[in-house]
Amino acid sequence: MLLNGTGDVIDDHDYPATTEELIDEYGDRTLELPNGSETVGDVLARLESETFEHPEDARLAVYSAVSNKAVGRVGYSDRDPTPVGSPYSPDAVSF
Repeated sequence: MLLNGTGDVIDDHDYPATTEELIDEYGDRTLELPNGSETVGDVLARLESETFEHPEDARLAVYSAVSNKAVGRVGYSDRDPTPVGSPYSPDAVSF
C-alpha cells in the first residue's frame, strides 16, 4: 500500500517524530489503494496527535488509519461468518 516511496521516506525520517511533523513533511504524498487513493495527510489527520518513537510505529499508524478505500467489498469476509447484529448480516428468516 505504501507505494511511490512513502514507506521509504517514513523509514528514513528522524525519530521520534510527531503526527504533525509527518503530515508537514509527507502529507501531500498519495497512497494508491485498491478502491482509490488518498494522501498521507488525510490519513494521519484521522488520528490524534502522537509521537512515534520508531518508523514501524508511523507505518502502523498509516496502515490503521486508511479509509475503506483500502479494503475490497465493505463488510465482506470469506473467512468468518457475519457477526450477530452487524448491519451487513442478512435478515433473519423464520420457518
